[in-house]
Amino acid sequence: MILSFHPLFTGDQNILCAGRKPGPDDLAATKKAAAVIVPQGCPRRLYEMARNHCPNVFPNYDARFAYPGKLGQIRLFRQTATAHPASKLYKNVGTYHRQHNAKGPPLPLPLVFKFNWGGQGDTVFLVETREALNDMLTDAARFEKTGQTGFLLQQYIESGNQTLRVVVIGQQVRSYWRIQPSGGFYASVSKGAVIDSEAAPEQQHKAVARVRQLCRKTGINLAGFDVIFSSKYKDSDPLLLEINYFFGRRGLGGSEAYYRILMEEIQAWLAGLDLA
Repeated sequence: MILSFHPLFTGDQNILCAGRKPGPDDLAATKKAAAVIVPQGCPRRLYEMARNHCPNVFPNYDARFAYPGKLGQIRLFRQTATAHPASKLYKNVGTYHRQHNAKGPPLPLPLVFKFNWGGQGDTVFLVETREALNDMLTDAARFEKTGQTGFLLQQYIESGNQTLRVVVIGQQVRSYWRIQPSGGFYASVSKGAVIDSEAAPEQQHKAVARVRQLCRKTGINLAGFDVIFSSKYKDSDPLLLEINYFFGRRGLGGSEAYYRILMEEIQAWLAGLDLA
């Protein structure tokens, strides 16, 4: 029996769990299922219930919940020996001050300041001076009072105002550049970047290979990966910036195209289990 918690995928039994915690009926159905399909926005409690009581769950969110937030992703990159920009992790502002006191930033300026949460570049900042870093630490201390904690400092990589997005959906992998035509630090579509899926195919091939390697190690099969190349070196290697379990779909052709690929890949996954 195929159990689907996804609102768009029809299984043998279909349950909507949005806006509520899973209950006894959901657990009973999960225990009977040969495979469970969960939504992209699956909360931890629903995923753990499915994972603990069914041998086959799509998508595989083990890494998402075992290594949460931007800090968790850097720990995942370290554990899997995945190349990424040099990063320093801090659970709070106090930790930063205890480690560095008056020594100054642990990485050369400019550097990148990332809060542990957020997406579309909204909680990522280029820091060019010690005064700007102090301002960011003040902001971080203010966030801590609301319960939002954790940040990292990361090596700034000159990239020619572009990053590569590599999207993994089941066994399909799509890649495209996000290029900021006006210059500046941010290269996300939400901040004005344009999409180019044809440029620098050799670099795209390198990045896809790096992402596939990480997916083999972690089981990740639904995510968008941000990859950067240094523009200072001709043959630079791809560096992973972060993993987006929620990602924009414009570079895939829009939501309709995305859902078509997703439904096809769920069916292919089930066929691989002899359940389709």
